[in-house]
Amino acid sequence: MTFGLYITHPQVRIDPDVPVPQWSLSDIGRQRAEKAAQQPWAQKLGRIVSSDETKAIETAEILAAASDVSIMLAPDTHENDRSATGFLAPPEFEAAADWFFANPTESFKGWETAADAQARIVSAFDRILSDHNPDMPIAFVGHGGVGTLLKCHLLQIPITRSQDQPGGGGNLFCFSLADRTISCDWTPIETWQGE
Repeated sequence: MTFGLYITHPQVRIDPDVPVPQWSLSDIGRQRAEKAAQQPWAQKLGRIVSSDETKAIETAEILAAASDVSIMLAPDTHENDRSATGFLAPPEFEAAADWFFANPTESFKGWETAADAQARIVSAFDRILSDHNPDMPIAFVGHGGVGTLLKCHLLQIPITRSQDQPGGGGNLFCFSLADRTISCDWTPIETWQGE
């Protein structure tokens, strides 16, 4: 089975004075991405598609160095748009995220709705795979929120935060390129052993 991956960026350097899409990986996040790049699966990737947010690009570049491929940017795979509220401290953010998933057709204080974000990420995913060689392993590098929304779509279940990644970042799920069924649940990027 040829595999596809959805990979979330690992830990970031949180800076309330910098717009969230421009946050970089923290030292821990970079180390985790570098460990993941040493896994045999990383060297099998024939295509890497990244969100155009800094933390996703940095993760994708580390993985791309292992497989000697260039990354393709897909701006429409960005995280759900939360710019209306700006930075939220972690406890506030978690409460907002709970609300976002629980009320998918409504906007949290101006955020992009979960339903709209899901439609956007699924459309980008389908577009990219429509002309992709099904014998070539591919990785999408992005974000936890839209990754969870994509996962719900692939599982053919309603939007729910119960499918969210554990631990706040640096996880992947694997799917079959043949039928797009999920073959492994969220797993830390540096410990996944491949298919």
